[in-house]
Amino acid sequence: MKIIIRTGIWSRRHTVTEFENKWAELIGAKCCLTTVNGTNVLICAMINLDIGGGDEVITTPFTFIGTTVAILQTGAIPVFADIDPSTMQIDSDKIESKITSRTKAILPVHIYGLPADMERIMAIAKKHNLLVVEGACQAWLAEINHNKVATFGNAGCFSFQNSKHCLMGEGGAIVSNDEEYMNRCYSYHNFGGLKIAGTKMRLAEYQTAIRLAQLKRLDEQTTIRNQNADYLRSKLKEIPGILPHRLYDNVTRAAYHLFPLRYKKEEFKGLSRQNFMKALSAEGIPCGSGYRAGLNSAPYIKDAFDSKNYKKMYPAEMLDFDKHIERNQCPLNDWACNEENVSFGQRMFLGDKSDMDDIVMAIEKIYNNAGKLVSKL
Repeated sequence: MKIIIRTGIWSRRHTVTEFENKWAELIGAKCCLTTVNGTNVLICAMINLDIGGGDEVITTPFTFIGTTVAILQTGAIPVFADIDPSTMQIDSDKIESKITSRTKAILPVHIYGLPADMERIMAIAKKHNLLVVEGACQAWLAEINHNKVATFGNAGCFSFQNSKHCLMGEGGAIVSNDEEYMNRCYSYHNFGGLKIAGTKMRLAEYQTAIRLAQLKRLDEQTTIRNQNADYLRSKLKEIPGILPHRLYDNVTRAAYHLFPLRYKKEEFKGLSRQNFMKALSAEGIPCGSGYRAGLNSAPYIKDAFDSKNYKKMYPAEMLDFDKHIERNQCPLNDWACNEENVSFGQRMFLGDKSDMDDIVMAIEKIYNNAGKLVSKL
């Protein structure tokens, strides 16, 4: 790191290329390209698959806003398929009903680092001649049938932002086995190389040096996270009202950016999720409620629809925001976000079984004393 800083060559050069080669090898893809962040990775990936104005992209409502902002930045319209609450992933059984003559791609997100139902999604894409861009921003080294996620679709997208397992502040990467496509992505991220209309998305050398230093421990830490998560999930199943997430049967490894569970307050004497979480925090167990509902109906979509470019690209009835909301209802996602979802952060899973036991004991204590907690409110 010190050597790179002292060279004065901080923009993209040899260190970035070294990381790209190592990341491609680690993921099991032919090619890798880094960019300044995960959102721009998605934009670059989709634009160079010719996704843009007039197209629709089917995705999940349970994701970070960067997913849908990227779709809008291409000029396409995001279409939302509801989730499977047991996995928190896009429900593959709900995708086909969302396909129209304008559908160009499916963008599944391996949210929380838990793999989506990719075998089914790829079958749907093949049937309808659709592209697939995997949102693997949180799913480093996660696997389906021992193959890394991000290698099933036309492109896979990662984020190296500050909340991720190994971080560099900001950064991202595309992986693909299509060398011609990746050459276009490279040109696009470097001003277009005078051949195409591109932009500047180049990653810095010193950022990549930070990431390379951490890469050595990623595989080992991923194994530790999985061991602890598997143990915790087996214990939580025994507590009434606690439904830990389900992994699809073909998942051979998860990444555990977060560990989600569903909280059923009726089993806890009606104790609200908010007060359940407060009680967990009081027991020394940090937790969160995950993503908020409403990504599929928030004003940022209307803002895009009201823009000059969207009005030129789409008929007025497609840009009717009220009708968009009606068409994109995701009630299961809304219920999970507003009432049930509780999650634990990745760093908690780098401990040992005794740390997982602490989580279990805290929840059991709250369960056994739920009536008292409710009466004090």
